[in-house]
Amino acid sequence: MDWLSNWLIAFVQRENNPAGLALLAGSALLEYVFPPFPGDTVTLFGAVLITAYAWSFAGVFGAVMVGSCVGAMLDYYLGRQLRLRRIAKQAAERPGTVERLVETFRRRGAVYLVLNRFFPGIRALFFVAAGMAGMRPVPVFIFSAISAALWNLGIIAIGATLGANFDTLSGWVRSYTIVVWIAIGLVLSFFVVRALVRRRARTRDRAGGD
Repeated sequence: MDWLSNWLIAFVQRENNPAGLALLAGSALLEYVFPPFPGDTVTLFGAVLITAYAWSFAGVFGAVMVGSCVGAMLDYYLGRQLRLRRIAKQAAERPGTVERLVETFRRRGAVYLVLNRFFPGIRALFFVAAGMAGMRPVPVFIFSAISAALWNLGIIAIGATLGANFDTLSGWVRSYTIVVWIAIGLVLSFFVVRALVRRRARTRDRAGGD
């Protein structure tokens, strides 16, 4: 069992231990501000606490929701600060960069933020980008809550279906994470190859024009 989950074993004997719920919330928060932190592991253990140790669904779900939403908003406000610092510089050096980012999130920001929780390792970047794009905080919070609710409910449902076996749950999440990273790698490779092909085409066109 993961070392982090072992910390929760001490709280299992007492249902709905406030310290255990606080650890769940803190882990969900840290996952957003420090992506290498294995927050999903603790969320998985929360599903085990509900299905195998009779912990309150509302308590566990509320704890991971609070942690996820607070962490997401911290990333968002970090992005806001980065935007304020870079606007003047980019306006002078690369006109239109900030405007393009704002336009991208104006058109698709809701989709990115609702899906963020399903992209392990990079989910925090969505909120930093939203802050840099100048999205309003209330919609960002709502979209983060929707995404966290969908993910956490899914984890708890899978935990109930699989009989609250932590090793099985963590294996399922590891497999999902590998598939997502492979998909991200393929998408990035596609865009890199396309950019290189277009650059070479432009170079040939300029050479032909000369």
